[in-house]
Amino acid sequence: MNYENYYYLTLAWIAVAIAVFLLLLFVTAPYGRHTSKNWGPMIDNRVGWVIMEVFVLVVLYFFVFTGRYGSIQSKTNLIILAFFTLHYLNRSLIFPFRLRTNGKKMPVVIMLMGMSFNLANGFLIGYFLGNLRIYGDYWLTTPAFIIGAIVFFIGMTINWQSDTILINLRKPGETGYKIPTGGLFKWVSCPNLLGEIIEWTGFAILSWSLPGVTFLIWTFANLVPRGLAHHHWYKEKFEDYPKERKAVFPKVW
Repeated sequence: MNYENYYYLTLAWIAVAIAVFLLLLFVTAPYGRHTSKNWGPMIDNRVGWVIMEVFVLVVLYFFVFTGRYGSIQSKTNLIILAFFTLHYLNRSLIFPFRLRTNGKKMPVVIMLMGMSFNLANGFLIGYFLGNLRIYGDYWLTTPAFIIGAIVFFIGMTINWQSDTILINLRKPGETGYKIPTGGLFKWVSCPNLLGEIIEWTGFAILSWSLPGVTFLIWTFANLVPRGLAHHHWYKEKFEDYPKERKAVFPKVW
């Protein structure tokens, strides 16, 4: 595949993201607190998370190391891969086993949709690094890489801290939901989602690439509607829910 075909394929994938974003503003994805058995067969929540998330790394590294640049990957390419890998190792092999959701399930269709999202984006990034772009060592000292790396780790810190607050709301054996407090929960209902959006904004900047921007667009398209649905759910469930909180973006939305 030459760059022109790759370019148009990526633009088509961005168009799908925009359509998904508009759809999710009206249809709440049925998992977590919104889980519904009306969406077909169910799978254990943890197993679903692992399957949904881990294969992105398989696809990513397959296309990187079977591409024409596979045997000559630069140090900078490998560092950029490491940013992506760090997030998904946590998301696929650590985060699911920290959850206190014994017995909870998710629809298989949601797992498959998540897999499709991850596999497509893993392909775009893997093919790009394996066939279309070798970053020189100089890239590590550019403003784009330095600023992007800082933004990435700020977002990751917010995401991990917020996940930890949510996980610790339940003591072992407890079920049900509580109003989360602490960290950026002071300003938004879903700082974990905000952190992930910031994270991939950083990745788009540090890689300064079309697939990086595409991944950010897809992250926004998936997470903002989810945050709006969570925020609406909190306000309906808890009469004393803090009125000053927004859904995802402080003071804005």
